[in-house]
Amino acid sequence: MTMIDPVPALRDLCGGAVALPGDDGYDAARSGFNLALDQRPAAVAYPADATEVAEVVAAARAQGLRVAGQATGHNAGPLGDLSGTVLVKTSGMRGVEIDAAGRIARTEAGALWEDVVDAAAPHGLIALHGSSPTVSVTGYSLGGGMGWLARSHGLQANSVTAIELVTADGEHVRTDAQHDPELFWALRGGGGNFGIVTALEFRLYPLREIYAGFMLWDWSQAERVLTAYADWARTAPDDVTTSLRLMQLPPIEALPEFLRGRNVVMIDGAVQGDPATLAPLRALGPEIDTFAMVPAPALARLHQDPEDPMPMTADTALVESLPVEAIAELVTLAGPGSGSPLDVVELRQCGGALRRATPGHGAAAGVDAAFVLFMGGLVLDAEMAAAKRQRIFEIKAALAPWTNRGHYLNFAEDRVDLSETFPTDAWARLRAVKERMDPDNVIHANHAI
Repeated sequence: MTMIDPVPALRDLCGGAVALPGDDGYDAARSGFNLALDQRPAAVAYPADATEVAEVVAAARAQGLRVAGQATGHNAGPLGDLSGTVLVKTSGMRGVEIDAAGRIARTEAGALWEDVVDAAAPHGLIALHGSSPTVSVTGYSLGGGMGWLARSHGLQANSVTAIELVTADGEHVRTDAQHDPELFWALRGGGGNFGIVTALEFRLYPLREIYAGFMLWDWSQAERVLTAYADWARTAPDDVTTSLRLMQLPPIEALPEFLRGRNVVMIDGAVQGDPATLAPLRALGPEIDTFAMVPAPALARLHQDPEDPMPMTADTALVESLPVEAIAELVTLAGPGSGSPLDVVELRQCGGALRRATPGHGAAAGVDAAFVLFMGGLVLDAEMAAAKRQRIFEIKAALAPWTNRGHYLNFAEDRVDLSETFPTDAWARLRAVKERMDPDNVIHANHAI
């Protein structure tokens, strides 16, 4: 799309702050979480509220530009070329309201999960947040949202009860199960394709403490632990959600001394039921075992995900099973002696409620896999990036016999074929909602319909 020259008029047409190419603040404004992405939008707008979001959308459309919403910039890779797009940064909209009696949270578009955790905890309530406290509630929820209670409660998208958004024609609307239920369905898993979301409401759950922590083994134990973990996970009850990671840790002071420069196998997670569920994993003799009763807010940083922006590359796949042949392939390419350049290869446990479609679910009913595979790491130059991308490609190819068609979109750092992600009927419904809400494709989403 050709950028019409009077783009500076955006400053006059909308009330929020606007950064244009050449402005002193443009480079800082255009950056997201993944510093390896060179986002270069036509302009960056910082609305303070829904009214200013609507002004930005109307002004951009009037000048032949598209609009893309972004809070933190996690999962921004699939956005692609932004040269004809105004990037709507909602980071200034971080309001959180808790209805403790109704067990409902209302968050503005830029709220982070740490904001919700802090607000809900005094009431003994928890949201279905993910593994990073600095991911935005909005992006996580629209893409599905798989956290530490996922196997008992399902995706966060299906705990959303109402969504407010500015549509492509600049109208501010609210949708829920009674008001445009088809749009409400599409937004919950169909991502930011239908408008710029300004607020969400979603269910909270009573939880003050939980049995959670991690177990750690030396890298040399990778195949043994992986084999036992895959066997255990097949019959684990729905009230436990875990993750296994093969990790090559750098020798940096940000890490605890016992982890600096080490290669390890780590299993972390949360158990809502009997702690004895973990007995088969404990029988493997972990070097460290921190599982204990902890305050529920501790789940927000259990996984110790990076919280500050960094240059990275990553990819994902849906793994249906992990027989011994698959484990051997994975260890050969990502374990001891593999020469793998990847910092982390992770298997997030699925099943349970993630594979049961509940009444009233959104476009993302669940996750069709036994595990979600995530692979990636830090990239400091083109050579490092190429090496990591190549190894990711090799792992995906080797595990192809045991993977499913489709994607968990919140982990997909590149563009994917969305028609493979949703069932045929759901894909047709999503396209119909997109055509009705945004026939001119004004809304620029990361995973575009």
